[in-house]
Amino acid sequence: MTEFTSQIRTIPHNDARVFAVLSDLSNMQRVRQSLPQDSVKAFTLTDDRCSFEVSPIGKIEFHIVDREPNKTIKFETTQSPVPLLLWIQLKQVAKNDTRMKMTVRAELNPFLKPMVSKPMQEAVDKIAEILATLPYEAQEPK
Repeated sequence: MTEFTSQIRTIPHNDARVFAVLSDLSNMQRVRQSLPQDSVKAFTLTDDRCSFEVSPIGKIEFHIVDREPNKTIKFETTQSPVPLLLWIQLKQVAKNDTRMKMTVRAELNPFLKPMVSKPMQEAVDKIAEILATLPYEAQEPK
């Protein structure tokens, strides 16, 4: 497995609020406007699943496989050209200061690895950046 880790992002909210938003995928509707409309299509969400089509890759579907309240959310792909595991780690360091890191593990064959490593790292960093800027204040913890 090849691992891609985002930069650590700061979210100016407590870990319970951040976890409540990120652990319910239906809240990702807020990200829809940030996605490039020309390459991301057929975006659908439920509380546990997210699927979309990325040109020219194809359909990708994630589902949440584990939630550790206020700490970790783990995902895996149920449909993807390359099997992926993704997890988000949260750590509250002060009252309204939560740090977030996103990690992706991908099963890349030796031929694909050099071609996709840089775009995968850029995607992981961009997704972490988008997640860090979500409007968490509008969401109360469940």
